[in-house]
Amino acid sequence: MAAAVAAKRSGVKRVLILERDHDLGGILPQCIHDGFGTFVMKERLTGPEYAERYKAMTAESGVECLLNTTVLEIGHDRSILAVNPSQGLLEIKAQAVILAMGCRERTRFQILIPGTRPAGVFTAGAVQRLVNIEGFLPGHRAVILGSGDIGLIMARRLKLEGVEVVGVFEIMPQPNGLTRNVVQCLQDFQIPLFLEHTITMIHGKKRVEGVTVSRVDRERKPIPGSQRFVACDTVVLSVGLIPENELSEKAGIVIDQSTGGPMVDEQMETSVPGIFGCGNVINVYDLVDYVAYTGETAGKGAARFITGQLPGRNPVQVTTGPGVRLVVPQQITPLRVTETVNLYQRVEEAGSNVRIVVKNGDEVIASRRERAVKPPEMVTVKIPPEKLKSISEGQVIQVEVETKGGPV
Repeated sequence: MAAAVAAKRSGVKRVLILERDHDLGGILPQCIHDGFGTFVMKERLTGPEYAERYKAMTAESGVECLLNTTVLEIGHDRSILAVNPSQGLLEIKAQAVILAMGCRERTRFQILIPGTRPAGVFTAGAVQRLVNIEGFLPGHRAVILGSGDIGLIMARRLKLEGVEVVGVFEIMPQPNGLTRNVVQCLQDFQIPLFLEHTITMIHGKKRVEGVTVSRVDRERKPIPGSQRFVACDTVVLSVGLIPENELSEKAGIVIDQSTGGPMVDEQMETSVPGIFGCGNVINVYDLVDYVAYTGETAGKGAARFITGQLPGRNPVQVTTGPGVRLVVPQQITPLRVTETVNLYQRVEEAGSNVRIVVKNGDEVIASRRERAVKPPEMVTVKIPPEKLKSISEGQVIQVEVETKGGPV
């Protein structure tokens, strides 16, 4: 919706949203906790409130919507094949396409948890929908594997609904969710967090009866003799999100292995001309505000592409340096830049009193000081347009983490 509104406001005459659900908003309607829109709206909104704001903007902007519509294929020439119950098979030829499919959850079978296959094993998003939308409790005594934000939020939600939450078990030595969620969802509700632990077996016939949990070593392998049985009737998995990119791959778009999403430039344009991407389909962001910002960038970029205002691509590569795990966008064409470029990155390890530095060779073109950085929390560095004008073909922009002693 952010992308559609931005494209419409940038002069595109006709903008169409294809949505496979019965309403707009994606996952937001089931996210009834607050914390959405603190940057974009300057308020702390719930997910449904945040979605309603964008639905109103979408309607006011004159954006068209087709609901209950599933896209089957996107061609390299920006042709779209879709289907819905009322119109059947649809063929649409677009001047520009913006990918906004979001992400999906990893399941039990993607992380290979051994054991039987009883009822009672859910992803955190499925539990969220059951409780917040459908009005059902998944069980009475729950174990949560993984400390992603949805898992942390659902730990609190389940406890508020009277479910006994035995604990959150995380294989890594640090939580994978935002610090505020660790504090507000676990610590404030006395829900135990077991770091460097994982589930090594699920037990039960018709219904989950319990799990075996084990400590893990530095290589994330279970330590023999550390296992213990934990009785429960529900297992909630919060073990990571994957950008939803089957359509992107079919269209021949280059995928960045570090993010799991399409490689994009400062306009959020993918490797296929005229196909843009935004939000969690590009990279799983920690804040919905970043999703909206990338949507706005993609919408403006698509409008410039349609009106012929985008110069040809002659990109400079954006690479990760010491201490940085991933960065978006991965390319910048200086001649195309008319506004401040936001670089989103995640660090490899937690640190304090660091500086995120963006360099062109030895020249620092942008930087940001952070009192604390953690792998789950994204850091944004803004590059002013004038700092990019002197960068020429063949040069490389590198993002790195510096401590007082130099690069990490």
